[in-house]
Amino acid sequence: MAELLNDYFTAGWRERRHECACGWQGDSRAMQMDLQDEVTDYACPDCGNLLLIVRHPDLAQVRAAAAAGHPEARQQLALLEEAERLLGPR
Repeated sequence: MAELLNDYFTAGWRERRHECACGWQGDSRAMQMDLQDEVTDYACPDCGNLLLIVRHPDLAQVRAAAAAGHPEARQQLALLEEAERLLGPR
């Protein structure tokens, strides 16, 4: 059964080791990635078994993580604010 990660800004989730029933072991960076609207699915590169589902953060989560000092959230927030400045609020 796939693990659901609701907080994109959880420390270390990309490096955490996963095991598949087929015997493969590795982290999310070695998995097959399927980007969708609200989540990204990560599957075993050997058998395709879904191992990890990561929910994309909403703006409130990005802002909260940026305020807490999370470096990636700060970068994302800067990009979102720049896009809003150029394109207007959505």
